[in-house]
Amino acid sequence: MTQVTSRMKKQATKGGQLRANCFRRRGFSSDKNIRLISYDELRSATDNFHQSNKIGRGGFGTVYKGTLRNRAAIAVKVLSAESKQGVNEFLTEIDTIANVRHPNLVELIGCCAQGSSRILVYEYMENSSLDRALLGLNIDTSKLNWKIRSTICIGTAKGLAYLHEELEPPIVHRDIKASNILLDSDFAPKIGDFGLAKLFPDNVTHISTRVAGTTGYLAPEYAMLGQLTKKADVYSFGVLVIEIISSRSSSKTYWSGLGQSLLEWTWELFGEGRIKELIDPALQEYPEEQVLRFIKVGLFCTQATAGRRPSMPQVVEMLSKPMKLNEKELTPPGVVGGSLFMNRVPKATISSNTQFKESTTSATAVASASNPSSLTQMIPR
Repeated sequence: MTQVTSRMKKQATKGGQLRANCFRRRGFSSDKNIRLISYDELRSATDNFHQSNKIGRGGFGTVYKGTLRNRAAIAVKVLSAESKQGVNEFLTEIDTIANVRHPNLVELIGCCAQGSSRILVYEYMENSSLDRALLGLNIDTSKLNWKIRSTICIGTAKGLAYLHEELEPPIVHRDIKASNILLDSDFAPKIGDFGLAKLFPDNVTHISTRVAGTTGYLAPEYAMLGQLTKKADVYSFGVLVIEIISSRSSSKTYWSGLGQSLLEWTWELFGEGRIKELIDPALQEYPEEQVLRFIKVGLFCTQATAGRRPSMPQVVEMLSKPMKLNEKELTPPGVVGGSLFMNRVPKATISSNTQFKESTTSATAVASASNPSSLTQMIPR
């Protein structure tokens, strides 16, 4: 650690003048809502990037908790060396995402680009990440009542809808998963790393995602064919919803004792009319109709055919309002390496729901499924 830090410090010193000139050239100032933080200040804030302050690590880099001179807590992400961007290119990308503001997106406070160092500074989230909460590492899962879980689902959906539909150009996150959903002191969700899709080349992001062991979140058309659209995020979100309700991980393959993925098991339970078995036993009290609707939304989002998945604004509406979902429009989910993706649907599902036999559909059916009115019906009050 000492050698690494020493090397980073030398690089920072060497690039200090370049950074200052670049900042002036780029015209960064307070009106950009981004703070330029020196390497030395971040080194001091994290106690020389001490191991005890390490709070996370992912495909993009290592995250440390830090405290600025004004005593504000921050999360410092030291980006991995895969990024070959120069200072100017890095700051151009930062400029793009600096003014992206939404209650369900983690706020980017500042950045540092000295020498070869590329560091992002985010607001610190008191309750860490959703995956830790679901695993009971930060809190007893029994305390994650339905109000908290539904708020996390809806808030995350709103954040994604903002990225997809309210920005120009839109941002496709590419790495929606429980560890990238951060929770504040009230367990309100905020999507992290939403700007990193713009900061790294496509091949690096894809490789990092697979190496991180999160293939359970990857839409089949993206994982196998490299086809990236907004619907890839929709798929990942659907998996996330099922994880939140079940407190189970999509990366495990032992559900039901048959070596199934969580998504395959969910589909089988749905086809056999046993979907309530998916619900986390720690969830003692909950509105059954609403919870079951959330599970079905997860299934709509993870259908094998990307065109059949709803948009994120549609998902927000389906989660937020009491409505009856049109289950006849549901087709099997796509599971990379799983039986469902190969159209070998469990027998119980075929026998009890004949409309679920095929995971691919005609253009007419796809168009119908993408129409909100065909997916849902409002429940009369």
